[in-house]
Amino acid sequence: MNAALLREQFQAARRSGQRAQDAARAIGVSEGEAVAAHAGQHGLALRAVPLRGPWIELLQALQPCGPLLALTRNASAVHEKTGVYRQLSANGHVGLALGEDIDLRLFFNQWHAGFAVTEEAAQPGNPPSLSLQFFDPHGVAVHKIHAREGSDRDALQAVIARHAEPALGYVFRQPAAPAPQPPDAHFDAAAFTEAWSAMRDTHEFFPLLRQFGVERQQGLRLARGRYTAQAPASAVRDLLQEAAFDGLPIMVFVGSPGCIQIHTGPVKRVEPLQVHGSAWLNVLDPGFNLHLREDRIAHAWVVEKPTADGVVTSVEAFDAQGELMAMFFGARKPGLPEREDWRRLVARLPRLQGVPA
Repeated sequence: MNAALLREQFQAARRSGQRAQDAARAIGVSEGEAVAAHAGQHGLALRAVPLRGPWIELLQALQPCGPLLALTRNASAVHEKTGVYRQLSANGHVGLALGEDIDLRLFFNQWHAGFAVTEEAAQPGNPPSLSLQFFDPHGVAVHKIHAREGSDRDALQAVIARHAEPALGYVFRQPAAPAPQPPDAHFDAAAFTEAWSAMRDTHEFFPLLRQFGVERQQGLRLARGRYTAQAPASAVRDLLQEAAFDGLPIMVFVGSPGCIQIHTGPVKRVEPLQVHGSAWLNVLDPGFNLHLREDRIAHAWVVEKPTADGVVTSVEAFDAQGELMAMFFGARKPGLPEREDWRRLVARLPRLQGVPA
């Protein structure tokens, strides 16, 4: 599809009310491809300017821009935090943002392309939207940064000018078909669970999965009955509503291929909504929004991991394809034990009965 035709079809899909990701999927391209087609000369309201890295340097330059909206999403969840990009660092391909509000884990080996994107406002007199959008090699959005009312747009435009590379033509490729995963019976569940019991930090979980060649939810099944238990999909709504009622500070993690975004603090306004036939579970708080497709929760798990500070408990939601949608923890800092009120809340959540061990 040439760029002009792609732009035309994409704009038609957007006018029908679809978000950018859904509009791109509807016309058979990735979101990254759709955005890239809006680079160069044309007369449409949506324009994109390719950006060049190093991405950590671009992110480190954002602090003078003031509060910005950080957005990380996957196919079933959107995590939005408003704050200042502070304390950005990187070690090789792994980066961190440890600001008071913007808390990110960054995996730059998945950051293939970046664009500054502007779009004229639908209402006359309103300023155009302005965002930075980053995509993986397959055109999947890894992180987006949006200007808000309190943002210093001049400072943001200066960052864009330093990293703009209009002639840069990003090319995206189709993802390879995943290799089939061996069935659960292929693995030594006793050895895996024994290695699980030796963990001293939650960050050892990913190396544990790689060591045994186990997919994440597969690992939860192998440890079921000792460190994990399955819960109904409704447990996620129960968790958020009880946390809001109790004023309990929690941690909410949502990840893309190249970023994990974290909210730490209480949640207050929890609202389930039906939008165009889809069931969304929303947190609509000042500075933090979560939009979770509740109707896509196929599996929910209660997970316990041993650490040097005691057991750390999480609730994890997966879709029907086995993709992790979101994770929830009690608010805590390294070196401190888990909150007892969080443990009590999780203990009250229902468990599925009759699930095979």
